[in-house]
Amino acid sequence: MRSFRKVMKVPFGVSHPKWLIKSGAKLIGTEAELVLKSRNVIPQRLLHSGFKFQFVQIEKALSNLLLS
Repeated sequence: MRSFRKVMKVPFGVSHPKWLIKSGAKLIGTEAELVLKSRNVIPQRLLHSGFKFQFVQIEKALSNLLLS
């Protein structure tokens, strides 16, 4: 979220209570755990297969999405 705020030029973010996130997730039909739990994911399988990411840094990927 820090990277997203940086790209969007939003100086600060507001924390949301867990109950609000769970309610919102239920409303749109997704899992709240996707937001509430951190995951450090390393795409070893992709990298070992020779996959090359177009954007290595999240800020550059987000900027590209916003410009599209």
